[in-house]
Order: sequence, then structure tokens, then C-alpha cells
Amino acid sequence: MVLKTPLSRVLGLGAAKEGASHWWWQRMTALALVPLSVWFVISVLLLVGSDFENAIGWLRSPMQAALFILFTTVVFWHTVQGLQVIVEDYFHTEWLKIAVLIAIKMFIVLVTVVVILLILRIFLGV
Repeated sequence: MVLKTPLSRVLGLGAAKEGASHWWWQRMTALALVPLSVWFVISVLLLVGSDFENAIGWLRSPMQAALFILFTTVVFWHTVQGLQVIVEDYFHTEWLKIAVLIAIKMFIVLVTVVVILLILRIFLGV
């Protein structure tokens, strides 16, 4: 059963073949954030009242550092996906839309790399 109109079949108009994938990945990152957020909140609550050395010691654990890097990566990936939907829906000038999307992605990549490097620096004791 074909759901396209005859005109859209002739013109080749239709789905860009990216929407479903984007939607799927946004749901997967949201699903991954559920246990990661629970871990993060519990970890922060357990560190309340601790001194600086205990907090640093916590992050020097391989499991905690790995989970923190995973949490950071998934949070920023999910953020980019959400902001992309907002920009695509509300920016109607094509060049501005592209410029804003590039700026957002560059900023998020920069922040993600900096946070991961800081986590690794603490983990490695540099």
C-alpha cells in the first residue's frame, strides 16, 4: 500500500529518511538517561557533606569515572537532539537554521570534550 499521492511520487517529495532515526535515537538517549540519572543523583547525595578529597577519590574509581563520562556524553547527545528539533521547527530562514545548528553542535562538542578531559584528568591524577 503506497501512501504517497501521485504528484509526490512524480516529484520525489516525501520523508527525508532521517526523521525516524532521529526520533529513535532521541528516545534511546532518554531511556539511557533514566538509570544514569538515578546513579548520578544517588552519587551526589552520597557525597553531600564529604570533603573535597572524598569527592576526588570517588571520581578516581574506574567505574565512577566511566559512568560519569557515559552520563556526560549521553546528556550532551540528548541535548543536541532536542535543540536540533527546536531549531528545525522554529527557524524558518534556511541559512540561519544551518548556522544555528552548526553553532550548537560545535559548542556541545567543545563542552563535552572539555568535561571528559577534566574527568580523565581527575581520574588519572594529573
